[in-house]
Amino acid sequence: MKFLLTSAGISNDSIRNALVESLGKPIAESSALVIPTGMYAIPGGAAHAWRFLRGVDTTPLCELGWKSLGVLELTALPSINEEQWVPMVQGTDALLVAGGDVLYLCYWMR
Repeated sequence: MKFLLTSAGISNDSIRNALVESLGKPIAESSALVIPTGMYAIPGGAAHAWRFLRGVDTTPLCELGWKSLGVLELTALPSINEEQWVPMVQGTDALLVAGGDVLYLCYWMR
């Protein structure tokens, strides 16, 4: 597993190149799942999550031209059979996590 931590998404060519290198293939050939969970615990979080998912936020991640892009909502996982979501996570190339309340996110990642 590789991690690429940025404070403003994929905001320049150097960071974009690091992402492509860690993926081992072009973004256009890669799949990603977005995890917006941490955003919901901050003021205006739902609206911020919606802007992020639509690719109109100030931290570019979703609009990079992914082959496929899905949403992984951590708060829903306890009520869904693992057979429904584990293969999806195992088969994706990147998990995109954006901002929000880190402690809230950590709670749901357990």
